[in-house]
Amino acid sequence: MPYTWIPGKTKQKHKTHVNLMAPVNSVFPDITPLLSGCNRPLKMSFEDQLNILVYFHLEEHRSGRHLLQVLKEEHFARLHIAPEGVIEKSSFFEDISSRGLPQMMEMFGKLYASAAKHLPRGHAELGNLVLIDGSLIDAVLSMYWADYRKGSKKAKVHIGFDLNLGIPKKIFLSDGKEAERPFVEKILAPGETGVMDRGYQSHKLFDAWQADDKSFICRIKASTEKTVIKMNDIQPGSIVFYDAVVLLGTQGANRTEREVRLVGYQVGNVNYWIATNRHDLTAEQIAFAYKLRWNIEIFFGWWKRHLKVYHLISRSQYGLMVQMLAGLITYILLAIYCHDQHQEKVSVKRLREISINIRNEMSFEDIVNETGTWRYKPPSRGQLRASS
Repeated sequence: MPYTWIPGKTKQKHKTHVNLMAPVNSVFPDITPLLSGCNRPLKMSFEDQLNILVYFHLEEHRSGRHLLQVLKEEHFARLHIAPEGVIEKSSFFEDISSRGLPQMMEMFGKLYASAAKHLPRGHAELGNLVLIDGSLIDAVLSMYWADYRKGSKKAKVHIGFDLNLGIPKKIFLSDGKEAERPFVEKILAPGETGVMDRGYQSHKLFDAWQADDKSFICRIKASTEKTVIKMNDIQPGSIVFYDAVVLLGTQGANRTEREVRLVGYQVGNVNYWIATNRHDLTAEQIAFAYKLRWNIEIFFGWWKRHLKVYHLISRSQYGLMVQMLAGLITYILLAIYCHDQHQEKVSVKRLREISINIRNEMSFEDIVNETGTWRYKPPSRGQLRASS
C-alpha cells in the first residue's frame, strides 16, 4: 500500500518507553527540584539524569563513555533521552558524582510506595517478609573510601528486598569491610520479618530485635549451643526433624536473654537450623520462608548481570549511590511494566523484548517523524488504472 509523506507533524512518542517510564513521570511533580548551586543553569535536570541512568541500565551499556556516545549518536537516545544541547563528558560525570542523590532517594521511596499499592502480594500468609543481604562491588584503587584489604578496594551494598512484592525496598552503601549485621536495624521496620543467612547470627541482636517488635528468620551455625525450654510436636513425614523453644549460646558468655524458636529441617543431605521469634507459623512454613531467601541471591545475580549495575560510572561514594538507586528504580519499573503488560514477574526475556520494541518503534516512528510523519493515503483512480 502506498504511503504519503506529510511534513511538519509532531514527533511521536515510543509506546513501550512511555509505558515503562509512566510511574516515574507521574511522581516527578512531587520530587524536590534539583537547583543549580551558582548562577549558571544546570546542564542536566534531575529528570534528565534519571532518564539517562535508567536507559544506561536498560540497554546494558558497558561504561559511562559508551553511554555518552549513544546519547550523541543513537537516534532514539538523542531525541528522547539526552538533555537539550550538547552534554560534555566532564559535565556529565561531575553531575552524576555530586548532584541528584536526595532526589534519587526521594524517587526510589515514592516509587516503592506506589508499587506496593499496585503489585500483587505473594505469600501473604507468612506476613511481611524482607530478605536482607549484602553484596560486594569491585572498585578501583583510586576509590580510597572503599576500604577492603591491602591492594584491593571494594564497596558493599546492603539491600532489603520485599519478598511479597518481589522488589527492593531499602538500600545502604558502605566500604567493603563494613559489617552487615548493623544494617538490619536500618532496613527492618517493626512488624516485619527479616529473612537472613547465618552471617547475620547475633544473639545480642536477636534480643534487641525482639525488644523492638521486629521478627527474624535467621539460619544459625549447627554447632550453636542451645538450652531447651520446650519441645514442640513434629509432623510425621515432614522434612522438619526439630522444633523447640530454646535459649541460644553459652551461659555467662553469649546466651540470649529472650527465648527463641529453633527449627531444624533437612533438604538432601544438608541440615538447616533456623532461629526465629515467629511462633505463629508452622515449622514447615518457617522452612519454606527461609528457602525463599534464595530470591535475593537471584535478584543480585540478575541485577549485576543483566542491568549492568556494577559497571561503574562514578568513583565517588555519592555518585555510586546515585547509580545504585537508579538501578533499583529500573528494576521496580520493569516489575510494574511486566505485571501490567504481561501479568508476569521480571525476566530477561521481557527486558530484551522491551529493548527490541523500543528499537523497532524507533525505526518506524522516530526516524520518519524527525521532520514529519507517514500517513496512509488511498491510491487515486488514476494510480489504480496505471497499476492494473
